[in-house]
Amino acid sequence: MAELVLDWYPAAARDLPWRRRGTTPWGVLVSEFMLQQTPVARVEPIWTQWMARWPTPSAMAAASRADVLRAWGKLGYPRRALRLHEAAGVIASRHGDTVPSDVEALEALPGVGAYTARAVAAFGYGRRCPVVDTNVRRVVARAVHGRGDAGPARTTADLADVDALLPPGDRSAAVVSAGLMELGAVVCTARSPRCGVCPVREECAWRAAGRPEYTGPRRPVQGFAGTDRQVRGRLLDVLRAADGPVERAALDAAWDDAPQRDRCLDSLLVDGLAEQLDDGRFALPA
Repeated sequence: MAELVLDWYPAAARDLPWRRRGTTPWGVLVSEFMLQQTPVARVEPIWTQWMARWPTPSAMAAASRADVLRAWGKLGYPRRALRLHEAAGVIASRHGDTVPSDVEALEALPGVGAYTARAVAAFGYGRRCPVVDTNVRRVVARAVHGRGDAGPARTTADLADVDALLPPGDRSAAVVSAGLMELGAVVCTARSPRCGVCPVREECAWRAAGRPEYTGPRRPVQGFAGTDRQVRGRLLDVLRAADGPVERAALDAAWDDAPQRDRCLDSLLVDGLAEQLDDGRFALPA
């Protein structure tokens, strides 16, 4: 299976800017923060702008949190931007402005979990390191275990499944890690898998079993309209668009439901995404 993915990926991979020659591990780290629960098409232009503006961790660490949040725009989950800003500061001050290559050191950075640490090690440094996201779990569940989907995450077992598929060498293993992810993103998709063009179709246990329907537990699909996420986004839009602090009335106009609006504004203050000045006005964090 690894050989099939190795043969397929170089020609089939999407031309994404963070995959291009010359991209630094810092560029990979930024892309991984941005890509969490966010489509590639929305990330590409923002990532390109960020790397031009902040090509190194120290460059971002020197920026204000307000500038970082404005640059984040409407990518969603803006706490990621603040965590990335914190991580940039740690990398600049404790790691000589170089993103660490060791998984343990990466996991010690603000906002970096098991997946992101392994993704940076594999894609930023070409290390042999199992990288497991939703797409990879689906590919393994189908091709290896013959199931229609992966079901709830099993971190240790999922990492072991992928590790067993990787070739021994660093370089080829990193390519396979990227290839498995790409396979799940563009071919072995959740709703409309393209089995006819899949490079591992002859080895796929799910296809051999007749593509049985998955009947296990599923994660609930989260809506957006009317949720606190939407309200928080509306309030942040007001703060990002303003040249300076805004009056409470400007935020009140962003959402009609006063209790929900107040709750969401309080949560932005608690999360450090907004601040209230002594004169009662509101602004992005300094």
